[in-house]
Amino acid sequence: MNSIHPIVRIDALGFPWKTIDPFLFCAYHDDAYPRANAQMGPDASLAGRNLGQDFSRKDGWSLYHGTTVPGFPGHPHRGFETVTLVRKGLIDHSDSLGATARFGGGDVQWLTAGRGIVHAEMFPLLDRDAPNPLELFQIWINLPARSKMAQPHFKMFWVEDIPRFTAMDGDGRSTEVASIAGRIAPIDGEPGAGGPLAPPPDSWAAQPDADLAIWTLKMEPHACWTLPAASGEDTRRTLYFFKGRSVSVAGQAVERHAAIELRAGARVELINGDEESEFLLLQGRPIGEPVAQYGPFVMNTQAEIAQAMADYRSTQFGGWPWADIAPVHGRNPARFARHADGREERPEEAAARATPRS
Repeated sequence: MNSIHPIVRIDALGFPWKTIDPFLFCAYHDDAYPRANAQMGPDASLAGRNLGQDFSRKDGWSLYHGTTVPGFPGHPHRGFETVTLVRKGLIDHSDSLGATARFGGGDVQWLTAGRGIVHAEMFPLLDRDAPNPLELFQIWINLPARSKMAQPHFKMFWVEDIPRFTAMDGDGRSTEVASIAGRIAPIDGEPGAGGPLAPPPDSWAAQPDADLAIWTLKMEPHACWTLPAASGEDTRRTLYFFKGRSVSVAGQAVERHAAIELRAGARVELINGDEESEFLLLQGRPIGEPVAQYGPFVMNTQAEIAQAMADYRSTQFGGWPWADIAPVHGRNPARFARHADGREERPEEAAARATPRS
């Protein structure tokens, strides 16, 4: 009896990466910023760049919509969520609710835009004596119709709190696994990652049967690890191979960076090639509702898109309480979050809660 192969399709990675419902968008930024100038921007000539719309990757980096500091000055969202994983460097968040944050080095911000928010995401460069590399993912997750007008807010997942574990294969080679969303169940005697951390309450990820997961994997050369099966019958899963030379996925050689759609109900053996490799996994049960999108607004109908645009024109989703459309939070590298209700968080609190994981 022939079994169904666990690979559905393999696509080359582009920008942004292809996603499957409930995910709307996934962008990977890997910028080799030089040392900083006095304004926390790149200490380099900006000649030849289309300032305010620089996606050139000239010299290995872009300013994006920034003109002095790289990043994305104030812009609106409605009807979905952003999950931002900052692997290197820092992001300065400011929003129309009056909240601010600085996070990076493995931290994650999960923002429910809901009925509407304006936020800035700037990439301050702090080191004036050495390069300032930045590496991050930003993932957009759709909201079901019943949650599209939820109250906006964000949660911080400090790196000290994110569940993770290291699996060792029979030859002592390691695979490091971290879970931003979704519990990684232990298999074959592994400890599993525990958790998961609780997503925002109005998120699709908060639904018990959503089976939503966001994991990162790092495999040593020639390491072997089996990706456990998902629990939901309708779950869809994509494994993004974005660093490394080659990997075998369920016995099929993949020798280019790729988006690999997998049958979520199958366990899948991964055997890495001769360089360290890294992966992002996105999975979830589809929401299965119509999607109407116009730039930063994602609703179910074109009439709702028109209403979103009218609401933004008339209310600016609460206005912009900051003097600058592209705020940055000074040269102190300390990470923090100040929420709209006045509550403050610092990752030192997360570090005090953290316990060692094998």
